[in-house]
Order: sequence, then C-alpha cells, then structure tokens
Amino acid sequence: MAFAAVLSDRAAIRVSGEEAPHFLHNLVTSSVDELQPGQAAYAGLLTPQGKIIADFMVLRTPDGYLLDVPAARVEELRKRLTLYKLRAKVTIAVEDLAVIAVWGADAAPALPDAFADPRLTALGLRAFAAKNEAPSALEAAHLDVKPEDEFHTHRIALGVPEGGRDFAFDDAFPHEADMDQLGGVDFRKGCYVGQEVVSRTQHRATARTRSVPVRIEGSAEAGTDIVAGEKTIGTLGSVAGARGIALVRIDRVDDALQTGLPLKAGGAVLTLEKPDWARFRFPGEPLPEAAQ
Repeated sequence: MAFAAVLSDRAAIRVSGEEAPHFLHNLVTSSVDELQPGQAAYAGLLTPQGKIIADFMVLRTPDGYLLDVPAARVEELRKRLTLYKLRAKVTIAVEDLAVIAVWGADAAPALPDAFADPRLTALGLRAFAAKNEAPSALEAAHLDVKPEDEFHTHRIALGVPEGGRDFAFDDAFPHEADMDQLGGVDFRKGCYVGQEVVSRTQHRATARTRSVPVRIEGSAEAGTDIVAGEKTIGTLGSVAGARGIALVRIDRVDDALQTGLPLKAGGAVLTLEKPDWARFRFPGEPLPEAAQ
C-alpha cells in the first residue's frame, strides 16, 4: 500500500535561466550542476560561518530547478538567493505549488512526475503539484491519503531529522543536522558558501553534536531539555509516540553511559538508537585509536 500526504510545512522556489546550474552549484552544499531532469539532490544554503540558513531538496527541471523548502524559510531563502544573483541570468521565484510526500510498498509508480527523496530511499518519493490540483492527483493515483503528521511519524521512525523541528536554522551546522550522512554535502566539490567550516569539521572529525533517534519511555514534548544527572546534554526535537529525534552532545552522552546515568526529558527516559544509515561514531561505541 502506498500512502501520500500534502505537506503544508513545505513550499517551492523555482530557480531558472541559462545560468541556473552554475549559479546554484556555486552556492549550495551539494553538486547540482550535473543533475538530469527528474533527478534530485539534498542540499543546503549556509552562512559564511557554516550555519544552515535552510536545507532543501533540489529537483532538476528542463528550465532549471525546483526547490522543496521549509515553508517557514521560503522567503528568507528567496531573499538570500536573490542577494547572490548579482548579474547572473537567473530568475528566482516562489511558486504556488503543493509539496507531496509518497511512501510505502507501492510508492514508485504512484505519481508519474514524482522523484526519489534524495536523503534516504526508505523515505519514499516527493512531488510537486498545483495546489488546487493536488487532491485530484492523489485520488487519480489511488493513493491512501494521510494527514501530514503520519509522514513525520514515518520520518521519525527512520531517524531522519528535519530543520525547524530537530535543529534550528541559523544556528546548526550541517554535521549537527546529519546532512553529511544523508547526502546533503559533497566533500569533493569546489567552493560554496560556508565550505571551509564544513570541510574543517569533516577532516578533523570535530562534530560533537548530532541529531539522533531516541526511544521514549514515558511522556515527553518537543523542545524539552535532555539531562543526565544535573548536566544538560541536548534537546528533544520531533516526537511521535514512543519515538523521537534528539540533538545531543555525543561526548556528554558517552559520559552518562559510562557512569550509568539515565537520559531524561522531563519525566521520560530516553534510549538512543543508531539508524542503519549513520556512519559516525555513535555514543557508547569505541573511540577511534587516534582519539584514544
């Protein structure tokens, strides 16, 4: 069964024009200049200090790109892109499009113009549609339409963080948002805004804070501080039932595990669970020999 949800918390920006590939590729964290129409990449636009202004999906179209962006950041992202435009032959505009998520066993053939979520295959597909046509498109595709919260339950179960819910824009670095783990950073490409900070973090392995999935015993709300003893070690982000995503200091979780202190968010006890896609050293795992 394939499920679908219209994501009201997402919006669309179109970047078009003959210089769009060169323009966008030189700004964002991933390589987008060689994408073919219908292919997508996960990327972000950073401050010069390496912090995330917005993360988004970049779909190549025949005339440029469509960006699937957080609705709360759409105007800020449009302004930032316009600021970098200068004399480039590029048009940047917010589009009146709905963003659709499709997931489940039969998701692939459901919508002909859908593209694979570039962060993680298990997340499913994404698609754009005119807002007034989205309901009929989903009905014609015989999809089981769900509230958007059910997509986030699916996302949380896979341990994939999302900006504005699990990390703060203008404050978090790409490694803290696991963008390096989910295809959101190309470490082989040339310069882009904030590249020096991201590369230094990667090569020195200095990412102390990470977004991680947690299992929750008890009741806890998003935004609650996570503590071990009297020490704050992180913040709880998205929550769906007994699952959640937390932004934590890896070293402080290590200390808590070594001393047997439980991790708590309010009255709930948290247990970290390493997702299949994570390649970074998870709390409780041995340190690399060079770091010992």
